[in-house]
Order: sequence, then C-alpha cells, then structure tokens
Amino acid sequence: MSNLKVQKVRSPEDRKLPVFKEFDEIADQIRVRAYNLFANRGFSMGNDVDDWLSAQREICWPTAELVEEDDEFEIKVALAGFEPKEISVTATPREIIVKAAHNDKRKEGDEKVRWSEFRSNDVYRQIALPSDIDVDKIEAEFEHGMLEIEAPKKKGKSAAAKKIKVTKAT
Repeated sequence: MSNLKVQKVRSPEDRKLPVFKEFDEIADQIRVRAYNLFANRGFSMGNDVDDWLSAQREICWPTAELVEEDDEFEIKVALAGFEPKEISVTATPREIIVKAAHNDKRKEGDEKVRWSEFRSNDVYRQIALPSDIDVDKIEAEFEHGMLEIEAPKKKGKSAAAKKIKVTKAT
C-alpha cells in the first residue's frame, strides 16, 4: 500500500493552492452541463439532482464513498489506472479535494485510435464534510486503484457551531 502526501490547508478561507482554482473551473463546467440537461427536459422539476449527478460523472467525477464513524470520516475514491505519484489530496477543515492526473500521450508510430470512451486524463472529486476534521491528522493510502482517506473529526467545539445571539434592530 502506498502512502500519499496530503496538502493540509488549516483555514477553509485559504484557497491559494492551484487545485482550488482548477476545481472551481471544473465545477463551472458541471453547472453548465447540469443546466443543459435540465433545459433539454423542458425545465420540468423532479430530476434536477439526477441531472447534477449525471453532469458530474460526465465531466470528471470518479466514484466515491463517505462513511462517518464516531471519531472520523472514512473516504474511498476509485482511481483505477492511476499511480500514487499522479494523485494529490488537499484537505481543509470542511472539504477534501482529490485530483488525479496523468499524461497519456501516445508515442510516434502508435496505431490510430478509432474510438475511445476515455473522456479525460484528469479527474477531480470534492468531498464536502458535515463537520470539521483535524487537518493535521489526515492520512491517505492508495492500493489496487482505490484511494482510502482517514480524516479524524476535530475534537471540541467547531467554529461552525458557534451560537450567535439575535437582537432586534433599533
């Protein structure tokens, strides 16, 4: 099993790493595709979540699973065909972004590809978490095409759980 380095971003507002910009561009493509699927059905309600999920799968989304335990989140992402060195994991207190990319250029003299179902050499997956994690303790391993991430929950009160007193405006 190969251990992977995790880029740890301690503040959710700190989005300076290039992966955040890359992911935002991919998310825009997903939004446009989901809207087009919705529009092609005549804007009828009821399948909007299915449209969104279909757009994600079409653009670049590998299959994944998020399991919540008492003290941690366990995440699995299927990345068949990738090597550990081609995978990056970036974590903030409330999200994990997985990027896998490889350059699959054919050598001069290779046969001509007649058709292919491979849409992209790059895949991204964002996993939004329902509670804060301890970014410093995240671990990721990759074996047999499966990325496994253990993200311990942050102990103590979360910044998101702060209670705010509402007062009447004067």
